[in-house]
Amino acid sequence: MTPQKTPVFLQRCMQILWPSFLMAGVTEVLVFAVVDPGDLRWFGGEVIGWSSSATYTVSFLIFWFTISMATAITALLLVEQDRPV
Repeated sequence: MTPQKTPVFLQRCMQILWPSFLMAGVTEVLVFAVVDPGDLRWFGGEVIGWSSSATYTVSFLIFWFTISMATAITALLLVEQDRPV
């Protein structure tokens, strides 16, 4: 049996999602080394009132999404054109 090639789209997704996953973890550690999740407030108003693990999870997903979008835009801009310059 010959090994199958990974589809280009799947390979591109992994090139975007894996580094952004790692950087979201780093960002999470850096942010919550300074910020106490129990002290977070809605735009200066009431305390959010979530558990620490819920705050960590939602924050991680927000960081991951944001970094993934930045990486995806960069990957989109780096796609080479087939036409000569």
